[in-house]
Amino acid sequence: MELIFLGTSAGVPTRSRNVTAILLDLQHPTRAGLWLFDCGEGTQHQLLHTPYHPGKLDKIFITHLHGDHVFGLPGLLCSRSMAGNVNPLTLYGPAGIREFTETALRLSGSWTDYPLEIVEVNEGVVFEDEHYTVTAGALNHPVECYGYRIEEHDKPGALDAAALIADGVKPGPLFQRLKHGDTVTLEDGRIVNGQNYLSAPQPGKTLVIFGDTAPCPAALALARYADVIVHEATLEAAMEEKANRRGHSSTRQAAQLARDASAGKLLVTHVSSRYDAQGCELLLKECQEVFPECELAQDFMQVYV
Repeated sequence: MELIFLGTSAGVPTRSRNVTAILLDLQHPTRAGLWLFDCGEGTQHQLLHTPYHPGKLDKIFITHLHGDHVFGLPGLLCSRSMAGNVNPLTLYGPAGIREFTETALRLSGSWTDYPLEIVEVNEGVVFEDEHYTVTAGALNHPVECYGYRIEEHDKPGALDAAALIADGVKPGPLFQRLKHGDTVTLEDGRIVNGQNYLSAPQPGKTLVIFGDTAPCPAALALARYADVIVHEATLEAAMEEKANRRGHSSTRQAAQLARDASAGKLLVTHVSSRYDAQGCELLLKECQEVFPECELAQDFMQVYV
């Protein structure tokens, strides 16, 4: 999986940062997918500076309905349609996302020429297929807000072709069935169990993308043992009380969450517009003092999970 940050500013855009939006390119060998998490104003403009096209999006996950996370959505949906795209799209978000989307389209005389499914989420599993499970967790913010935990299912182990050949099994179509762990019967009557020729399964990756939140127990549960956490760090530690009053976290609190969750890596974003480049260095330093495996996201930064 690869993350591409399209916007990393909190509340309003700056000269170097747009408001919140994150692309997730699944890059799965058998399941292509491009997912968008939040869609602040100007997100479709940010996409123009990447190799990615809105028509490739098949899912959009909205954390909450504050404008810096959702005002770019109607334009993106319409542009996707005006480009002649007919691929279906599923939109996930808290209660109200349907009314917001349908009202914006209706009042502007707009529509989509592709199937658009809108799913209003609650806590728990919101999507699952044979490769991924996406779970929503409620956070602590003035409006209904969720974080999303994306869990990649374990991948089957590699097939030991050399061992099969040594045991007299000829390469061919049967190898594909054995790779899936099936049991097959050979021409000579022997029964071969593919499970006996597979290495241990490869553990899937876990990624957690938070919406805006003050510290809360649910956040820790959502983040537990994740390979990568994307979390807001709106304000510096000295302004922690102000951040919490507004339903946000400080640098130190984001880092403490990653540490307590035994996460692999922390990516902090949603930085207040009050911070210039030098101020951002301070934010990053404060995070790394608590949790060294931390990076401060910049617009168009790419990170492999």
